[in-house]
Amino acid sequence: MAEITAALVKELRDRTGAGFMDCKKALTETDGDIDQAIEWLKEKGVAKAAGKAGREARDGLIGSYIHAGGKLGVLIEVNSETDFVARNADFQKLVKDIAMQVAGMAPSYVTIESIPAEELEAKKAELLADEATQKKPAEIREKIVEGQLNKWYKEVVLYEQIFRDTEMTVGELVTEAVARIGENIRVRRFVRFQLGEAL
Repeated sequence: MAEITAALVKELRDRTGAGFMDCKKALTETDGDIDQAIEWLKEKGVAKAAGKAGREARDGLIGSYIHAGGKLGVLIEVNSETDFVARNADFQKLVKDIAMQVAGMAPSYVTIESIPAEELEAKKAELLADEATQKKPAEIREKIVEGQLNKWYKEVVLYEQIFRDTEMTVGELVTEAVARIGENIRVRRFVRFQLGEAL
């Protein structure tokens, strides 16, 4: 089994425009072969959706979700290319589903790329300074930190979270919607309010 390095994932991302986790999964499925991974992504529709990723998405919807009892609420902006798609029932359901995901899972960021560099560096430093990590041989500490970062992403990054009781991430859900609807779609931002939380 070939080692799937960050550099290999980056190369595939650069060539296809697909998301980090999609690229990693494609490389894992194809034993690290870039050309086969590109084909795998094409078959899954990810590459098709990624081709739309560069297109302007300035329309869309501001969606909301208020949890029963009115103690938790979410406002979310999901962009599409046209207002035609924004009025589409499929798109509106996607916005509602993602708002519910934010309410339930409380992510802090939309994508890995949206994490401020200084926060990411601070988290890496924290993980590297951990006593358990420091007890490991120096040559594997970086790999341990990378594994722990990937776990952390699944907690704090919306696109990396598992969507409800499925096996797909929210990012894959959005990519699937792009392939199905035929327009670039992206979650731009969200705000989660919980009654009584510290200001």
